[in-house]
Amino acid sequence: MKTPTVSVVFSFYNEEDVLPELISRTRKVLEEQQQQGHVVSYELIFVNDASTDRSVDILKQHAKESADIRIINMSRNFGVSPCVMAGMEYASGELVVYMDADLQDPPELIPDLLKEWREGENVDVVHTVRLSRKGEPKIKLFITKVGYRILHSITTLKLPIETGDFKLLSRRVVNHLVNLKEKRPFIRGLVCWVGFNQKRVYYHRPPRAAGKTKFNVFGWKVISNFLESALVSFSSLPLQFASLMGFVAIIVSLALSIHVVIQKIQGVAVPGWTALMAAVLFLGSIQLFCLGVIGLYIHNIFEESKGRPNFIVESTWGFPEKDHEAV
Repeated sequence: MKTPTVSVVFSFYNEEDVLPELISRTRKVLEEQQQQGHVVSYELIFVNDASTDRSVDILKQHAKESADIRIINMSRNFGVSPCVMAGMEYASGELVVYMDADLQDPPELIPDLLKEWREGENVDVVHTVRLSRKGEPKIKLFITKVGYRILHSITTLKLPIETGDFKLLSRRVVNHLVNLKEKRPFIRGLVCWVGFNQKRVYYHRPPRAAGKTKFNVFGWKVISNFLESALVSFSSLPLQFASLMGFVAIIVSLALSIHVVIQKIQGVAVPGWTALMAAVLFLGSIQLFCLGVIGLYIHNIFEESKGRPNFIVESTWGFPEKDHEAV
């Protein structure tokens, strides 16, 4: 199969300033691929994460020009990853491309992804790797780089550094991903985890086309996603580190105890309050740190045990014979 059908999945929240250009550029790219015989057909799946602006109206307006737009409306704001998973569940293409809707992921790169898939042997995943990231503050770039290296070094998967949520996936990879029902899915990690033959395409990432980013590098969404979705889901190292800290605390406490006993035997006055408080604060901080790490894992176990769905679809629009309203 070298002439596939393609689904492009966008997760978005309040992107009315970007959508017209995004639709225009993506359509142009895919229509050219159709004309060149590289794609049989395509669909654009927009997963609306409970937007409060005119985004849905704009999508429906552009849908009058062509029957390629599909809309999935979530019942509330669930976040990017659940929305992407919802788009994958509804996608019908033999290949699925998922990407951000802010045009920092240029649609013009899709032909390169298709070419890498087409010319490779049994390629199931094509990552995009960012060589540069324009329009982003240096502190964000530094923190992001450190985060990638931490994940690459201590987790069980080898996540390519500077890969984001812009990938091409084969149908069998998509089928495996949608069958993974874990909470807080870290899709970048899961794509690597499923394995198969994976290739890379390199590009320079442009700045955001319009609007403001929804992901502040110091915001709780980003921190929580890194700690709970990425780090905890794919590594036991934090637990091992907590155990190591506890072992170090025992050694230090034992050394202090020996020191105190020796001074007592020698008849040297031991300053009681200072030594006691230092020991209590040291041990207490180690215990709190370890409890915090264990708490992250317990929280993930709690979330998994409840068995709630990752998302609830309120309604769909544009899917042939699949549209429905929530009941």
